[in-house]
Amino acid sequence: MPRYKLTIEYDGSPFVGWQRQETGRSVQEALEDAAERLCGTPTRVHGAGRTDTGVHATGQVAHVDFVRDWRADTVRDAMNAHMRPEPVAILAAERVPDEFDARHSARARHYLYRIINRRAPLALDQVAWRVPQALDVDAMNAGARHLLGKHDFTTFRAAQCQAKSPLRTLDRLDVTRDGEVIAVTASARSFLHNQVRSMVGTLVEVGIGRWQPDDVAAALAARSRPACGPVAPSAGLILTRVDYEES
Repeated sequence: MPRYKLTIEYDGSPFVGWQRQETGRSVQEALEDAAERLCGTPTRVHGAGRTDTGVHATGQVAHVDFVRDWRADTVRDAMNAHMRPEPVAILAAERVPDEFDARHSARARHYLYRIINRRAPLALDQVAWRVPQALDVDAMNAGARHLLGKHDFTTFRAAQCQAKSPLRTLDRLDVTRDGEVIAVTASARSFLHNQVRSMVGTLVEVGIGRWQPDDVAAALAARSRPACGPVAPSAGLILTRVDYEES
């Protein structure tokens, strides 16, 4: 059965997350329904990451095995046609070797968290968290530096996280400002459940001045979920890219 790699964009707002759930529509379900309409048989779509309820993607990756050998652009266009009007789009499709696995072959995952730092409410830009208090980006970066490298991230993972180990290596955590838009970029081979949103919520506490940068180190060392700052809303989080050996 030919295997295809799909690069996917979606608005996570109406979905319960990537993974199929007993209640609520998921991104995976939308893709699998489109794949079944295309090939006429139930078809499993395997994603690189299980984004949470309301989380978006501009570069999610999945793989799917079809019973027929189609041209890659046919797969892209037909899947997109069958998914209308779902807010999901296949940006690219390509044939890959059978051993390619969207999840297990991934070497790095990259997330962007968008903050709009202003008093006025958001009328148009809903893919963001509005923080009305002035944020000190330099202080946020000072706090972020304590999280870089390999650590036990128990403090920054959801209580229901199913990962076997809380150890993760955080390769990048940067905070930049462009006018009223603050971007938090995070990169690692893999993340724990709610890890990015937990780190962002904590860094916002530093930016507001409720926490000092060194308080982030203390929270990490505590290895206790209650030591974490508030979890940032899902609306601002975007999975932007997944890296593989071939890239």
